[in-house]
Amino acid sequence: MTEAIWEKLKGLEKLTLTYLFEADPDRVDTFASRFELGDEENSCAIRFDWSKTHLDAAHVAAFEELARLTDFVGRRKALFAGDIVNPTEGRAAEHTAQRGVGKDESVRQAAEYHHRMAAIVEAIHRGAMGEVKHLIHIGIGGSALGPALAVSALARDGAMVHVHVISNIDGCALEQAFAACDPTKTMLAIASKTFTTIETMTNAESAIAWLRENGVEDAYGRVVALTAAPEKAIAWGVDETRILPFSESVGGRYSLWSSIGFPVAMALGWPDFAELLEGAAAMDRHFRDTDGVANLPLRAAFADQYYTRLRGCQTRAVFAYDERLALLPDYLQQLEMESNGKRVKVDGSPVGGPTAPITWGGVGTDAQHAVFQLLHQGTHLVPVDFIASIAPGHDLAPAHHHILLSNCFAQGAALMAGKASEDPARAYPGDRPSTTILLDEVSPATFGALIAFHEHRTFANAVLMGINPFDQFGVELGKEIAKQIESGGACFDPSTEALLKLAGIS
Repeated sequence: MTEAIWEKLKGLEKLTLTYLFEADPDRVDTFASRFELGDEENSCAIRFDWSKTHLDAAHVAAFEELARLTDFVGRRKALFAGDIVNPTEGRAAEHTAQRGVGKDESVRQAAEYHHRMAAIVEAIHRGAMGEVKHLIHIGIGGSALGPALAVSALARDGAMVHVHVISNIDGCALEQAFAACDPTKTMLAIASKTFTTIETMTNAESAIAWLRENGVEDAYGRVVALTAAPEKAIAWGVDETRILPFSESVGGRYSLWSSIGFPVAMALGWPDFAELLEGAAAMDRHFRDTDGVANLPLRAAFADQYYTRLRGCQTRAVFAYDERLALLPDYLQQLEMESNGKRVKVDGSPVGGPTAPITWGGVGTDAQHAVFQLLHQGTHLVPVDFIASIAPGHDLAPAHHHILLSNCFAQGAALMAGKASEDPARAYPGDRPSTTILLDEVSPATFGALIAFHEHRTFANAVLMGINPFDQFGVELGKEIAKQIESGGACFDPSTEALLKLAGIS
């Protein structure tokens, strides 16, 4: 049913960015929007600008028809209603309920869990567990990426507790955290939905051993468990009073808003964590209640589909011109590629085209001296997202931030305009797309809205492609083979057998 609309989209004329701006003096007003947060006394905003993409009225109209044919409104309604939107696993996806937007029963349960978490956070801050200067947060995937990004973005100055996020099973990571912490003033947060994840639990055992070796008699008394399987945390040794549960319907890469956000609340304090939730909820309400191209995540998905399906772009680059958001490209890699890196539709039939592009990126002016050569003059067409903040995150001379933002805006202008030259090596083709997301400031509210925007953008892309973004079976096969190696007795291809022998594992 959608094949005809894709054929129509493929047949539309591909106009240059320069022409689109010349033909429409109001193009910026049409394709840029300001998303307001807060109230009149304490307001802030995020500006989303897609004017330097190749979207035009004809493409937007066709994509809106595609959204109708793929039942975008119906699937969005099911998401917020707490219906099963992950059919392969028979689950709802209720991360928005953690922010107060969703099925009433799920919102109530999330509020109860948050109340429990707030009480523990505030008790620790008041000294109920003695002096706590450090928190080692142990998780992997969504249980680590979200907290690491949020702490880095929001708690660089004046953190109430210093958080060290550990995900890698490589012992070097854990030893580095140990070296930075006083074991007598350190707590552990063990984050695992099932409380069986081998990397997380192995690291947790080593952290317990480190506490004991350094004179902490009740090592398990220094642990807070963040899990959807409380009974397994209790069996492992955590007291039930220090278990912070979350719902089985909250997926790992969408779990920052649940008790997985405990280290963020520990670093920021509960009021700021509550502001983070409200910022995300504001984006939830916009996404739920706004139709067509005015819906910001859906508009982003239109641009994404244009470049993957109509222009054959295999990657999308994200560059944060703000050191506080340095981990954002890593976070989006998991969110987008684990969600939409699929080859079959919800009904099991093959997808009729490319799905998620490869998400990659870097930080500000550093990346300009590394990868921007390819973006400007390479043979690959790569749509770019630039993300920046009007307010700086430091107190140094204003020149620092002025130069930073000047470079950010200049790169988007240069990608679009290009530059002719009689010397081919010095010629820039131009007509290369970019989107700019400009925050008034990096605050808990704007950060929450920014992450929720990307969550909904990912969902909107999945709907337009007809796929399920909430399962992730692609990560399982390698884990299964790793277990076979650990248990011994299995045979593998000659290359793998040779590697195992060299490493002394076989």
